[in-house]
Amino acid sequence: MADDLNWLLRRLVEAVPDTHSALLLSVDGIPKYWYGLDIDGADRLAALASSMCSLANQVGKKFSEDGSDGVRQVITELNEIILFVTAASAGSVLAVLAAREVDAGILSYEMQRLCTQVPAVLTTPTRYHVAHQGNGTR
Repeated sequence: MADDLNWLLRRLVEAVPDTHSALLLSVDGIPKYWYGLDIDGADRLAALASSMCSLANQVGKKFSEDGSDGVRQVITELNEIILFVTAASAGSVLAVLAAREVDAGILSYEMQRLCTQVPAVLTTPTRYHVAHQGNGTR
């Protein structure tokens, strides 16, 4: 399955000119699948993208009319690159790095298309906290 998702991410990067890399991560910042990044880059980008989603959720809760916290997309434009962060499915986020010359509309469309093509595969299961009682061992 990992090869299939990496292939989908590669296809996204290769389909849109000036796109550098793509990363699928859990909302809590754990990189799951990536293309165009090394492991350290995937870890770092996952932490940053997760933080961006969390911040955007808080903005939505505080300032939207209905108090919703649903993030559709966060775009950060820097001097040389643009970072797109999109809610992929329940518990998952898709982050893509591209050059400033990228056609943002096409990349956003392709990201949304990827997320709607395979939502069940992209879902990250909810982690449950289990209270431990007794002697403190697991």
